[in-house]
Amino acid sequence: MGLLEKQISRVEISEAQVVTTATVVAAERLGLNARSLASVLGVSEASVSRMKRLDHLLEKGTKPFELALLLIRLFRSLDAITGGDEGVARKWLRNTNTALGGIPADRISTITGLTDVLAYLDARRALV
Repeated sequence: MGLLEKQISRVEISEAQVVTTATVVAAERLGLNARSLASVLGVSEASVSRMKRLDHLLEKGTKPFELALLLIRLFRSLDAITGGDEGVARKWLRNTNTALGGIPADRISTITGLTDVLAYLDARRALV
């Protein structure tokens, strides 16, 4: 492996570590347990447990990696809307939202639901 390949490999590992860590932190701050996070990402609960120890990293180009980026975006939008109040964000995520037709925490377990919740938050954030 040449120097360039090693540098690229390090960048990919670093990106995987950053996204994995950000995903775990976002889930914790949103009050999502391992089962919920596993459902959002389409991975096993065991994988989520390993992610918390960085023994399993989300790989760029995979579906779980892309879903993790969406979850991070959801967290950032909700954090901006709630002014960083985790309690308010957690309550919002767990209460019925008539505009979304359900409970956001339930909706984000599907790709369609996750994108619907993101679109809703993007629209609300534009008003802030």
